[in-house]
Amino acid sequence: FVSSRKHTQIYFIMTGRGKGGKARAKAKSRSARAGLQFPVGRVHRFLRRGNYAQRIGAGAPVYLAAVLEYLAAEILELAGNAARDNKKTRIIPRHLQLAIRNDEELNKLLSGVTIAQGGVLPNIQAVLLPKKTSGGKKA
Repeated sequence: FVSSRKHTQIYFIMTGRGKGGKARAKAKSRSARAGLQFPVGRVHRFLRRGNYAQRIGAGAPVYLAAVLEYLAAEILELAGNAARDNKKTRIIPRHLQLAIRNDEELNKLLSGVTIAQGGVLPNIQAVLLPKKTSGGKKA
């Protein structure tokens, strides 16, 4: 506040909002603005620290976070189906492996990836299978 010595009046200078001022909106994360679960701010930080380019556009981390979220959702959906097929309620690395290797596009994307405790796809060569004998008797 400001005080005047000549006059005995005291003037208060309004600090902050005062009457009728608009309250500052509650902070909203960039992930929430984009409708994503993956952290846009963290992805932006990784892009800046990773020396991928001198400058990173504002839309780049949002797009990358959306792509990562989509891939994670796709893998989890297929792994959940694999877990359900095996009558399990918890996804384990084996279910992730089955989900990825049975999907053509994900298998191509993650062809160089090894999943610990994932095992291998069940595959028996046709020549090793027992011969199919005809059960009918010839007269």
